[in-house]
Amino acid sequence: MPASSNFQQAIREAQSSALVGPNVVNKALPYVGGGMVLTAGGVIGGLTLMASSPTLFMPLFWVALIGNFILFFVAQNVAMKGNNSTALPLLTAYSLLTGFTLSGIVAMAIGTAGIGAIGTAAFATGITFVIASFVGRRMSDSVGQSLTAVVGLGIIGLLIAMVVQVVGGIFVPGFGGGGFELMIAGFGTVLFVGAAFVDFYTMPRTYNDDQYLAGALGMYLTYINLFIFILRLIIALNGGNRRN
Repeated sequence: MPASSNFQQAIREAQSSALVGPNVVNKALPYVGGGMVLTAGGVIGGLTLMASSPTLFMPLFWVALIGNFILFFVAQNVAMKGNNSTALPLLTAYSLLTGFTLSGIVAMAIGTAGIGAIGTAAFATGITFVIASFVGRRMSDSVGQSLTAVVGLGIIGLLIAMVVQVVGGIFVPGFGGGGFELMIAGFGTVLFVGAAFVDFYTMPRTYNDDQYLAGALGMYLTYINLFIFILRLIIALNGGNRRN
């Protein structure tokens, strides 16, 4: 019986570590980088519009935000089916719109901490990517699965905290700023650093090689959120407030 149990355990471990898409990460990475470049272009476009036509920015911001949500679900669905020729232009538009919607927080960070805040956030995000790409690919199943579970629970907790922040800010003026914002920004930063490691572990176990754009979208969102929360942390540390 002990020998049989050990054999069954070995089979389970082999199954859990089986790679669905052994090449999906390498195929996805160029598109993650391209998406970040397009996002930077969208940010520049948003900042330019804010400077030249500030009254026009907010209506376009809401249109872009709604369009972004719709594009995300459409692009994700198409990419999951491996229809990459259709998914690619959708993801291109999604990246540009994401950059446009981020121009507000980028402008706030520049106004609060200077242009160096953007460089700091970008550098920290890049360093995280380099370390995660090396460590995440080499994580054991026990570590990878545990970290995946922790990050998943953390994201639920973060979403709850952000909802409390928004709702509290509606009913109590000043609620959600100061220490609460600093706590959310710090927790979000740590959480998405962990998510960066998880991505490199889970992608080849979740997506086949033809679903590289779906994997790229997930990884792109991880690094965009990491960049956002680092900016929020910088803003909070420099006395700025955010209520979203």
